[in-house]
Amino acid sequence: MFVKQMEVGSFAIFSYIVACKETNEALVIDPAAECKRIYEEAGSRGYTIKYIVNTHCHIDHIMGNRKMKELTGAQIIIHEVEARALVGQSAHSFQMFGGEPSPPADRTVRDGDIIAIGNTSLQVIHTPGHSPGSISLYHMGMVFTGDTLFVGSVGRTDLDGGSWETLLASVQKKLFVLPDDTVVAPGHNYGDSTRSTIGREKIYNPFVGKRGGY
Repeated sequence: MFVKQMEVGSFAIFSYIVACKETNEALVIDPAAECKRIYEEAGSRGYTIKYIVNTHCHIDHIMGNRKMKELTGAQIIIHEVEARALVGQSAHSFQMFGGEPSPPADRTVRDGDIIAIGNTSLQVIHTPGHSPGSISLYHMGMVFTGDTLFVGSVGRTDLDGGSWETLLASVQKKLFVLPDDTVVAPGHNYGDSTRSTIGREKIYNPFVGKRGGY
């Protein structure tokens, strides 16, 4: 599996290109901005973007969906709980962030579903709390956590549909049960490094780690 982490836009957002090296099929996680740069990065490696996967429906993560779909024709995938909110936000709100409203989802997923690109697959883990339909994406050895779990932090829960108790349960029961050496690939560059591991976060994360609030 090929993974390229790219910080894009003005909100320290990480977008990811994930590709199957055997078939050159790829997907993009949260194409928030700089879609042409993401597209060209994938193309320079011979990868064809088949899917756009949103970890949740907040504007800062979906505001590049339209441009990326125009560039690639890729299908948009989001958790079924978030599908209505994906297209239910005002154009003015997107303008404030410098983005465009997203097209509707082409496919919705739920906990346990598989998103396959060639011979590579990502398992959907429903991790609500930051938003009701937040998802993480797991492939053996790596988990893309969106705004659920950051390096040394967690996602905010004061927005509509957020819940600290739900987020805590998602982290403890869905993410911290993964192998300790699983690489954590977060949705924002908010920490002291661009990636972490489940084992490190279980101990040192000041909100949910054993030496913090966990």
